Amino acid sequence: MPETVGGIPIHPLIVHATVVAVPLAALLVALAALWPRCRRWAGPLPGVMAAVALALYPVTTASGESLEHRVGPDPLIEKHSHLADGLLPWLIILLVAAAAVTWLWWQEAHPRSAPARRPLVLVAIGLIAVLAAVGTVQQVVRIGHSGAESAWGDSGGS
Repeated sequence: MPETVGGIPIHPLIVHATVVAVPLAALLVALAALWPRCRRWAGPLPGVMAAVALALYPVTTASGESLEHRVGPDPLIEKHSHLADGLLPWLIILLVAAAAVTWLWWQEAHPRSAPARRPLVLVAIGLIAVLAAVGTVQQVVRIGHSGAESAWGDSGGS
């Protein structure tokens, strides 16, 4: 993977895709889990977006590690890197929730299949989806904030 594009480190460029895809996946999974109309509209899209978010993780972290080696040791970058490591479990939980939501959609789209409308199943999927969405988004916000601190520090953007 190239380290720069046009002289700009690739990590900040890839991060923008991650910062859009991860919260979008989280929102889609939570809405589809809680709102049947959204689930019918979205179909397999929450699962696809959660898979894209998970696929972006290794690309984003690899580019970040490359930039970290280029910049050298820095406590703010270490904090940022450590927080980024904590995103993977949340993305995995989000993908599991997305798979469950996709399963619900499939069950509802093919009524001859086994019924998925058991209240306990719906509640469990909804809880897991909301937990995964909230955890994932809060972790992305924490990672982004620490990344901004490491990039801008006390410079105030100057």
